[in-house]
Amino acid sequence: MQSMDKASLITLGQHLQQLRLKQGLSLSQLAADAGIAKSNLSRLEQGNGNPTVDTIWRLAVQLNMPFGALVAPVNSSFGETGMEVRLIDQGQDTPKVDAYWMSVAPYTRRHAEPHTAGTTESVTLISGKLEVGTTDNLKQLSAGESFTFVADQAHLYATGEHGATFLITIIYHQATHHE
Repeated sequence: MQSMDKASLITLGQHLQQLRLKQGLSLSQLAADAGIAKSNLSRLEQGNGNPTVDTIWRLAVQLNMPFGALVAPVNSSFGETGMEVRLIDQGQDTPKVDAYWMSVAPYTRRHAEPHTAGTTESVTLISGKLEVGTTDNLKQLSAGESFTFVADQAHLYATGEHGATFLITIIYHQATHHE
């Protein structure tokens, strides 16, 4: 599993900085809200470091935007040990829909942080075996099976002796506010 190449890191860093400034957030404020060190966020914006997928997710949540919108300018897949993620497409309609391809190595257990309120996730297994869902709603998938669950709470992906490749569709249902 390789980390992002330098050009992709620079693209991601510049995009992240533009989004942060557009929202009027200081480096300190976004770092604190996302639960990461200010120095790490600064390095990331400068195109350095090797952000984990969780770090990028946390930043997307704090910027109140889909993960895919944050990584859209990056043309390569990215990941960390045992996992690789690639954005396939982003819908422009309402609700917003992101589609990803993901590969997880054998004996990997990945805890994912909650997405924004109202978000659902649908996983279709391409190969291998995968346990997926929230702690109170886990499902074991085999190739060709799908599972949809509420993703605005912590959820996990876990593989056993075989890794897994799968498609993830994330639907960002906006919570309606009544004034």
